[in-house]
Amino acid sequence: MDNKIKVGIVSCSGEDLPEGSISRLATLEVLLKRKPLDTTTICLPLYIAGGEGDRLFAKNYPTITVDGCDKLCAKKATEKYSGRVSHSINVKDFIKDGEEPVNRRNLNNKEKEIANRVANEIEKNVDRILRKGRD
Repeated sequence: MDNKIKVGIVSCSGEDLPEGSISRLATLEVLLKRKPLDTTTICLPLYIAGGEGDRLFAKNYPTITVDGCDKLCAKKATEKYSGRVSHSINVKDFIKDGEEPVNRRNLNNKEKEIANRVANEIEKNVDRILRKGRD
């Protein structure tokens, strides 16, 4: 294992909520475009089902959870099986008054803007974690 710090991102898998789709879109934005060398994803369903590799990673590396609702499934599962997360994000906190998302599959521009705000928060916290790791 190399000494480079990677940040794990555990995203909501809630297919039935627009906020779940927003959390996944924001996570993919950071993983694929903004911080591809500094982040990795952790599959929440596999993690919950007993994915030892994912659980071990989250135990030994900083992890950010991105939840779509107040159930906080990603955060609770990560803390149950691997320990405290470095940062927890709830998409609901990034929805402004009058912006209630409605689409689950094909997000509209309003929902994509919410995803962009969530991606900004993920990226900001990845940078904070990496700075702290270098100090």
